[in-house]
Amino acid sequence: MALTKADIQFIRTLAGRRERAASGLFIAEGAKLVGDLCGSPLGVRRIYATADPTPEMAGTETVAVSAKEMERISQLKTPTPYLALVGIPRHTLRAADLAGRLTLALDDVQDPGNLGTIIRVADWFGIGDIVCTPRTADCFNPKVVQATMGAIARVCVHYTDLAAFLAETAAEGLPCFGTFLEGDNIYRSDLATAGIVVMGNEGNGISDGVARAVTHKLFIPPYPAGEPTSESLNVATATAIICSEFRRRA
Repeated sequence: MALTKADIQFIRTLAGRRERAASGLFIAEGAKLVGDLCGSPLGVRRIYATADPTPEMAGTETVAVSAKEMERISQLKTPTPYLALVGIPRHTLRAADLAGRLTLALDDVQDPGNLGTIIRVADWFGIGDIVCTPRTADCFNPKVVQATMGAIARVCVHYTDLAAFLAETAAEGLPCFGTFLEGDNIYRSDLATAGIVVMGNEGNGISDGVARAVTHKLFIPPYPAGEPTSESLNVATATAIICSEFRRRA
């Protein structure tokens, strides 16, 4: 089976969110990432390769391509030997499903690198679901997928009206935590082992509509207190600190 011009055109369109949604496919690149996805519940439909398939890729349809052809279909500045077309999973989530669990919520996090890192952080700390506003970056954006380092196969990302969803989780009795400059020192606060942790937009923080659902406002203090420091933490870095503190208390 050869790579056709139509194949090249189609694969390149998968850089767009609308085209990914229409086709139900996203792109993954790199030996480790593609190999991890082949062993996951996600369906790897086809692999394009400039090298022999790895053992993890055995059994998946593979198309041999030249280095020039890989350059034409790759989303990376420096293409790797493997590019896969992967099926986009369809997840469903109810507020009642989150009882007894820690869940992340993202309020318009727009940088793909930040989202990819947050998904990887969630995977590391055993958080299986992330609930996002529709304006949050698409988790199947090629840059996000690369940044997850395979965590996209284990963490379910949901897009919905976040304020409305948080109203449902509140009705289920789940506490909702969020980071604010006027919040309480996270290291001196009582933290639940279950609940929702909201992280805000890179520039604007948590929106007013979502903030109204927050029951516990937290703050990550700089050190030493009172000394000049950066204006804020990167949202992915802040997420890692917060998840680590929640898990430390568990």
